[in-house]
Amino acid sequence: MVPTGPPHQTMRNHTTRAAAGLGAALSLVLLSACAAEGEPASDAASESASAGADEHAAPDATEMQSRTPRVAVTYDGGVLVLDAMSLEPVGDLELEGFNRLNPAGDERHLLVSTAGEFRALDLGTWAEAHGDHSHYWTAEPTLTDVAYDAAEPGHVVVHEGRTALFDDGTGEVRVLDSEHVADADATAREYTTPSPHHGVAVELSDDSLVVSEGTEDARTGIRVLDGDDEEIASSDECPGVHGEAIAADEAVLIGCENGALLYADGEITKVEAPDKYGRIGNQAGTEASPVVLGDYKTDKDAELERPTRVSLIDTRNGELELVDLPSSYTFRSLARGDDGEALVLGTDGQVHVIDPESAKLTKSIPVIDEWEEPIEWQDPRPAILALDGSVYVTDPATDSIHAVDVETGEVWKSADLGVTPNELNGVLGTEAHTH
Repeated sequence: MVPTGPPHQTMRNHTTRAAAGLGAALSLVLLSACAAEGEPASDAASESASAGADEHAAPDATEMQSRTPRVAVTYDGGVLVLDAMSLEPVGDLELEGFNRLNPAGDERHLLVSTAGEFRALDLGTWAEAHGDHSHYWTAEPTLTDVAYDAAEPGHVVVHEGRTALFDDGTGEVRVLDSEHVADADATAREYTTPSPHHGVAVELSDDSLVVSEGTEDARTGIRVLDGDDEEIASSDECPGVHGEAIAADEAVLIGCENGALLYADGEITKVEAPDKYGRIGNQAGTEASPVVLGDYKTDKDAELERPTRVSLIDTRNGELELVDLPSSYTFRSLARGDDGEALVLGTDGQVHVIDPESAKLTKSIPVIDEWEEPIEWQDPRPAILALDGSVYVTDPATDSIHAVDVETGEVWKSADLGVTPNELNGVLGTEAHTH
């Protein structure tokens, strides 16, 4: 349904379908573990009860020595969850349809874009703070019943502890505290664009909201709203708006068919592409670098363009530079390393590492065999994920996953998945704040 009135924003509790058992008290195993370290059982129970209400502790949790990152891959019929170090499966969840994996922002959950909703997927890895120390826990991954209705679930953007969900079917934006994104009664900021479109939104630390503008037929630009939804900046110089990235100092980059729009320091700047049609539709940013990595396509009429150049946009000055690669790549090929390196998974099977400051290709790491991008964007193709100091690469041709050390160029672990991987994402495991 297309909204007929002006954009609006409300602050209210968004109703979700609550999972039975979410927000339950911590298990006896957690209490006894603390008591064994010298904490009185009554003190442990009191402290654990308050923490458990937010942490959704599982009764069959296992205590670990440290945070336990986990990786998730979708396949036709489900989601497979792996331990990020061993690459051993720790959960296999049935879920029909074509499903997409989005970060939730709390480093424990992912948000699955599935039929009619964004649903919280608990990867089962978290920490609990207890005074001056933390306890680390894992449990079996679960597909929770906490879900946010969406006619056409689209982009999810996480920034500075806030998670923004965009519904392409209605133009509705929901922004939640990332640490409460999987709570059944999470409070959401809500805003609806004048017309539904395939869009994107991101909330910044000053409560301003950068949101795309468009209709079902054309996407044209962005608006920036303050905390009261009053417009503070806008631009209609962005045909074919698609994707976003956030760089150092909260610079926001939005892709266009003729370059990009840069929002920084309260102003929108047009970044012109060197070609009349120079589409940047997928970006990878990091707060570790002021430079945003993006794709770059120049053939407007191609059924499927296989580009061999990527774009680097310096958000400090709005300058765009193109980098030639030895091979083509796809929209699942872009990532950023821990130190801000620009990473591109090529169809030659290599991870190409680019220094974003010099725009130079510094190394190429062989990981998988050569491959060709399929015509249909939903079909499986290799994907790349940077997580916890490593880079993970999936290979649908061999139903496998590989862990790569970018610094040494070593493929330090490989595993057979038993399913054909498609989407790829992961979490570090929540970090507790001790005192």
